[in-house]
Amino acid sequence: YVIKVIVQTIQLLYTMLKLDQPSYILLQNPPGLPSIAVAWVACLFWRSKLIIDWHNYGYTIMGLNHGRNHPLVQIAKWYEKLFGRLSDYNLCVTNAMKEDLWVNCNIRAVTLYDKPASYFKETPLELQHHLYMKLSILRKSFFRSTEPVGLNAERSAFTEVDEKNGRVIKTRGRPALLISSTSWTGLETNTSVYLSTLNSFLSSLDYEQYINEGVKLPSLVCVITGKGPLKDYYNGLINKLHFKHIQICTPWLEAEDYPLLLGSADLGVCLHKSSSGLDLPMKVVDMFGCCLPVCAIYFECLHELVKHDENGLIFRDSNELAEQLKMLFLGFPTLEGKLHNFRKNLRASKQLRWDESWDQTVLPLDGSWAEELEPCHLDCLSFLTTWDESLESERDF
Repeated sequence: YVIKVIVQTIQLLYTMLKLDQPSYILLQNPPGLPSIAVAWVACLFWRSKLIIDWHNYGYTIMGLNHGRNHPLVQIAKWYEKLFGRLSDYNLCVTNAMKEDLWVNCNIRAVTLYDKPASYFKETPLELQHHLYMKLSILRKSFFRSTEPVGLNAERSAFTEVDEKNGRVIKTRGRPALLISSTSWTGLETNTSVYLSTLNSFLSSLDYEQYINEGVKLPSLVCVITGKGPLKDYYNGLINKLHFKHIQICTPWLEAEDYPLLLGSADLGVCLHKSSSGLDLPMKVVDMFGCCLPVCAIYFECLHELVKHDENGLIFRDSNELAEQLKMLFLGFPTLEGKLHNFRKNLRASKQLRWDESWDQTVLPLDGSWAEELEPCHLDCLSFLTTWDESLESERDF
């Protein structure tokens, strides 16, 4: 581990000192070992200003594997606090983190909430149909209709083309589409919660019995996207589950298909549990950009993003999530009830996009640096990071 840090330090410093002299270096943390120290040294060399964008604490992520009291974790904590104080400006993603940075690290920061990019939006019905037909080629049992269709008819499990006028419509009796995403690392998600929830949804709540007795509940297609080292292990667990009205699909989507699927789904499920309790799940930000209601597992500052009973629901265990799914999908796909109200509230909220949030939050702070960075916006900013597969991006396609 020490050798790896030394090698990365040399590589990163060599690369940075070859750049044209920057006025500012914008660093996203984590990962911050060794990038914060290297960026600070580069700023000394270039006489530049260092801006740290705090998304979490790296030492808390290390603590998931080694324990909070491990010597390496304590060294990483000391390192992060020390070099964090040497920055010129600081941004962070929650008010809870802003307070923690000030109280525990003596670092003043400005809260800049993550916002979705412009391509995260509701997917038009025609594009939904095209996506389902595309996915049905690879995942026939999940996205293809089980009902016989005419030679010229196009039908997926969720949409079909009206043979009379050629327009795309929702199929009658379609299943509900749930989507979740994970990096399958075990570090930032509780995928087992999701699987045990499906088990309890079937057993303790007698989901299939409710359907057989005439309760208007839909079949469920649960899509868990992403890839990672534990994916094969969890797929093995999924294959042992025998559901009649619930199907679980674990595809790896092309980047352009992920926002389209979010914009087509009926409900998002977020299993992200923050290592520090101070950051927010980017996957929920993207879901809200698509006006997709969310059920999210509880942690300390989640309320800064998910407003319980307003734009989604917060659950603490699999049984509570199962109860929420039953309540939300009762009578599906009616245009009444909580699920529909959540989507209406998300549409009415008119959320800011990333560039708009930057203009409103950062620009007024200090025109001398914010205005120089502002024309670049997110797409052109150089975020200095060192890559580690165990710290995979939260955008889990």
